[in-house]
Amino acid sequence: MGPTRVKMLAGFNHNIKFQGKTFHIQTEDGGKANPIIKTHVFIGGIILDSVHSSYEDILGHRSWRDILKRRMKVQHLEEIRRLFSGEINSVEDQPYDQ
Repeated sequence: MGPTRVKMLAGFNHNIKFQGKTFHIQTEDGGKANPIIKTHVFIGGIILDSVHSSYEDILGHRSWRDILKRRMKVQHLEEIRRLFSGEINSVEDQPYDQ
């Protein structure tokens, strides 16, 4: 018998047009062996913002997959809210070290 495989939950991906630009927001599950929810906001392949949160606290819960899916959705929607509120700046607005 081989090792038990635990699949990762499918994440969320959205392309959002805002202020004349297309942003890509991606949320993914790191898997039970790496219980992290990762959300990135991209523009043109460049990461503008990242949020990582652990879900190790729910792994022993009987409905941990349902709880995880809700947490992923909340984190994903929060990044969309932050984008629309101006908390996440586009590449042109980022300060550069020269």
